[in-house]
Amino acid sequence: MTRADFRLYLITDRRRAPGPLVECVRRCVEAGVEAVQLREKDLGDRELYELGCALAAACRAAGARFLVNDRADLARAVEAHGVHLTRTSYGPADARRILGPDALVGVSTHSLEQALEAQAAGADFVTFGPVFDTPSKRAYGPPVGLEELGRAAAALRIPVLALGGIGPDRVDAVRAAGAHGVAAISALLSGPDPGLRARTMADRVHRAWGSAPVGRTKGAT
Repeated sequence: MTRADFRLYLITDRRRAPGPLVECVRRCVEAGVEAVQLREKDLGDRELYELGCALAAACRAAGARFLVNDRADLARAVEAHGVHLTRTSYGPADARRILGPDALVGVSTHSLEQALEAQAAGADFVTFGPVFDTPSKRAYGPPVGLEELGRAAAALRIPVLALGGIGPDRVDAVRAAGAHGVAAISALLSGPDPGLRARTMADRVHRAWGSAPVGRTKGAT
């Protein structure tokens, strides 16, 4: 079984959350989100550390995985499950030298070539997109589309999580393209009730993949 044993991955953006981020994430993981990436690039070290500790505790209580964007040192400090790297980061092997060999390492990718490079470097999974147009991902270029997602999913041995503009109504399409699961920001955090949004999305995700939520053992490490 893959080490990245989750289908629904929340990437944080506190500016989109309708309330305190920790509370919104807590509601999401209790409603079925299986993994969370702390991605608040503008915060200082102290704020990131305190937020990371609180989010790690919320994820641990719900049995969800917790990763930190780019910062392996911070991931180690807050006892996260791993780190999520960008194209400009150090590589997965370097992250594991800091975190240990069992660390979970994801990599953000925006093309088949990048996804293959991440796999060759030792990533456990990749996010791939933006699949559809979404304001938060326009800086990364035009949407890659379902066809390119399908090519990546077919070519890689590691899980490919579709990212970008994916709400409940598009889950079946990315599943049909071959994605292992879904990564989301706005679809989970934007709106007045993140818990309800997460429950709706989780239901669609696990119905599409024909399975119960995975990786959700209470107190998982």
